[in-house]
Amino acid sequence: MLVVANPVDILTYTAVKYSGMPESRVIGSGTTLDTARLKYLMGQHLDVDPRSVHTFIIGEHGDSEIAAWSSTNVSGVPLDDFCEMRGHHEHQASMKAIAEKVKNSAYEIIEKKKATYYGIAMSVVRICSAIIRDEKSILPISSMMHGDYGVDGVALSMPSIVGKNGTEGLVPIHLSDEEQAALKQSADVLADVIKKADI
Repeated sequence: MLVVANPVDILTYTAVKYSGMPESRVIGSGTTLDTARLKYLMGQHLDVDPRSVHTFIIGEHGDSEIAAWSSTNVSGVPLDDFCEMRGHHEHQASMKAIAEKVKNSAYEIIEKKKATYYGIAMSVVRICSAIIRDEKSILPISSMMHGDYGVDGVALSMPSIVGKNGTEGLVPIHLSDEEQAALKQSADVLADVIKKADI
């Protein structure tokens, strides 16, 4: 079961709880689109093919999402090193601006086009291809968390191996202490919604 509706993390959690299906076979589109937008903007910023940028947006698909800069690289080269190589030296300011642009891009698109169906449609095609072809692709889909990074009992996005059986498990990525704290805060936002909605 692939959940493609907002709030995707809450609906994924609800689908897991009430569907009776194995957790691994209930996933949400999560931050797949956000991650594609991040790679695109990073490609523009560094003037390289976005497919060479390896990065993820993690956590809630929404206002508390996190760009996992600590694990970002460009074809194996650490992000800061690659930025320096391309003549970019204001790393923190640039990364913050790019992450904010990714977070706000959906609002801008809705304001101009009244919907975001093209972008999410491409992400759904990507996820479905990984499932149908049993690609074992690593995608930031929404799935249940059970203690990884100190997060438990909510569905949110982390890089996961996706194939014919759904998610085959999380791919551990390096997160700084600050990113781990932000991820926990993102999970707390979702847990609060679940509690208030009495799901």
